[in-house]
Amino acid sequence: MSLTDLKRKKPKQIIKPVSVDDFIEDANNYALGKASLLAAAQTQAIVKGLDKKSTKIYRHATFTLTEKSIAQLDSLSKSTSIAKSRLLRILIHEFSQLTPAQQDHIANKRHDET
Repeated sequence: MSLTDLKRKKPKQIIKPVSVDDFIEDANNYALGKASLLAAAQTQAIVKGLDKKSTKIYRHATFTLTEKSIAQLDSLSKSTSIAKSRLLRILIHEFSQLTPAQQDHIANKRHDET
């Protein structure tokens, strides 16, 4: 047994049976450049949130943060009872809602090793 055998396998995607008529109708939609009705139905079933056993809408990411930033994030997480990853998503969303001038102002501020 090698180490690659120990890797977690992705759960198999459950393929729902499709009738011949639905398949042909979806093929016609594809040929006409319309949205796939079958793919839309499967996508709605896949997106469930942060469920480790289902297809994820989240991706693992690695960031380099200063000790001060890590401490601040940890403190915020404990005081608000919000997970650190969720806090980062909230902060990213809020920053993306700012005007470019506001973003530049924040990005160009001189902070002690932020």
